[in-house]
Amino acid sequence: MGHSKYFLGIDIGGTFTDLVLAQETGSGLHNAKTLTTPDNPVEGVMNGVREVLEQAGASAADVERVVHATTLATNLILERKGARVGFITTEGFGDMFQISKQRATGLDRYNLLYVRPPGFVEREMVAEVDERLNAQGEVLAALDERQAEEAVAALAAKHPQAVAVCLLHAYANPVHERRLAEIIRRRMPGVYVALSSEVWPEFQEYERAATTVVSAYVGPMMSAYVGQLAQRLQGAGVRSALQIMQSSGAVMTAPMAARKAAYSLESGPAAGVIASAHLGRICSRPNLISFDMGGTTAKVGLVRDGKPTITHNFCVGGAVSSGARSTGEPIKMPVIDLVEVGAGGGSIASIDSGGFLQVGPHSAGAAPGPACYGFGGTQATVTDANLMLGYLNPEYFLGGRMKIYPERSREAIDALARRLELPPIAVAQGIYELANTKMGSALRLITVQRGIDPREFALVAFGGAGPIHVVKVAEQFRIPTIIIPPSPGVASAFGLLVSDVAYDFVTTQIMPATADNIPRIREIFAALERSGREALYAEGIEDENIVLARTVEVRFVHQQHDLPIAIPNEEITERTVAEAEERFRARYFELYRVKTEDPCRFVNFSVRATGIVPKPRRSTAPAGDGNFGRALKGMRQVYFGEQRDFVQCRVYDRRRLQNGDCLEGPAVLEEPDSTTLCPAGYTITVDPFLNVVLQKSAAGQ
Repeated sequence: MGHSKYFLGIDIGGTFTDLVLAQETGSGLHNAKTLTTPDNPVEGVMNGVREVLEQAGASAADVERVVHATTLATNLILERKGARVGFITTEGFGDMFQISKQRATGLDRYNLLYVRPPGFVEREMVAEVDERLNAQGEVLAALDERQAEEAVAALAAKHPQAVAVCLLHAYANPVHERRLAEIIRRRMPGVYVALSSEVWPEFQEYERAATTVVSAYVGPMMSAYVGQLAQRLQGAGVRSALQIMQSSGAVMTAPMAARKAAYSLESGPAAGVIASAHLGRICSRPNLISFDMGGTTAKVGLVRDGKPTITHNFCVGGAVSSGARSTGEPIKMPVIDLVEVGAGGGSIASIDSGGFLQVGPHSAGAAPGPACYGFGGTQATVTDANLMLGYLNPEYFLGGRMKIYPERSREAIDALARRLELPPIAVAQGIYELANTKMGSALRLITVQRGIDPREFALVAFGGAGPIHVVKVAEQFRIPTIIIPPSPGVASAFGLLVSDVAYDFVTTQIMPATADNIPRIREIFAALERSGREALYAEGIEDENIVLARTVEVRFVHQQHDLPIAIPNEEITERTVAEAEERFRARYFELYRVKTEDPCRFVNFSVRATGIVPKPRRSTAPAGDGNFGRALKGMRQVYFGEQRDFVQCRVYDRRRLQNGDCLEGPAVLEEPDSTTLCPAGYTITVDPFLNVVLQKSAAGQ
């Protein structure tokens, strides 16, 4: 086995760090789940690397690809622990972030006591420079180098750890930003510099500036982290280069992740949706809802026609518990469309000022963790409730490798029960149901509130806690089919290994959607495609493995909002332009139910250059003997809300279930990284890829 080719996926969560080691050929798949080490996440990663290599009997030198997803950037934003940022902009635009959008968004529109979250850059850390470009990139006023030197020197005296530069219309001509970068690096050696023309060169000044500032805010820490991890992996004998998952679901090199730090803000959640999309492809299920419940948050994403939904508009730094990306700073870059809520296994249960039970958004994380971990946590969490309800086996947590303490869960929940004057088991059930309701709100936001019927989708559940809660989440929307992949607790880490390398290139060129602009459109796409190919050539990817995807964003004249429309990879003709406009009008009507004869404009042109890389291949399992009794471990008392009592329930070892097995609930399926809860009235079947499929039985309809 030592000469096999292995791929390693690493996903750091708020509570656990997940690792998957897969062979390119064959069925070799090994995984590890270790506690995250918040003070230095690299230590938790290296603990897992040693464990998973030992499982496989492989050496570090056998690993030919390492892909990593991290919550580091997200946590820096949520906890406001990023770098001290200096911001340089065109004269007259220094108050951009103080003025902001001048309005609350989302549910905060109705909050009379609303206070804006603190910004990522203080006003005293803002410098203005004399220069001006027009929207076509023509120089109206050259950069005043003497004044720029003075402005940079004044900023340097305030000791920023990073500097973000966003000049007016720099997306059309980066010359002044690049010159400023030279001055900054000379005046402040070693400081992290983020240029808007490199981070995301697209118009809309506020969004471009916010994206650049956020990249600078997380950049120094992200750069140091990926550098340290790459060094430790190499020191352990791993010879392959470290790759980082982007928020868009593609991967990039570690040096690129350090330069464009904002691209990895949602890397962990994105990996889960990529895993769901991969499952859909091999199982011929193109429409899926991805449901990922980990230790800190639950994430819901959508896969339509086999592809994750991508958005270019989301916000960071707002209320983490809002269930929608409607507050905070807007970010302009491709991101897999997700909704997150603060409902994970470590989410803390509390009593609010009105005397009502609440769950989340705060999490016990890995330290001190849920009360049952025995690491010093005393507050009841969702995991403690699940343990008290009989859903978790205290003797088989992480496959029996981690000891947990049911009596400490009981003590934590008893404390809440006394204050609520309720039986402890009722409080535990309340915690479970509140978490389900909260996660249902995320699913509602990404489907029903967008005019999508969730009953037309299958729900894919993973994460350490997802399979325990998924049935009750699905029942809120009458979703008929639930799929739970093998080793669901590390599914996101596996998603890293089925992702490809990709880079996005964009330019703003506003023009009428008419045939006379065809020569210009051809030139734009040709330039973007050249940049894409060059980036992938640098990764050692050859032409036969390169896929280019074109997109143009279209809007009506006099309107602000645009929609992305795919453009075929063929010669641009009058028909191409006409069909792009037709698809835009159809999509606009689908979204807003409005038809108009207003003319259209092309606004932003983009190309995604994807490099197809080798991936582990999942093969089908042979049909089993039909005797699922081989997997029976025993019986356990499990609390089901429908009966309002404990029920004697069969417990199965999921790893011993075979292709074609079919059994009825109530049942519990245990595996080292997760537990699946199946109430009465459901049928469990095992498909050829060893996915567990839950559906309402005829008796349970």
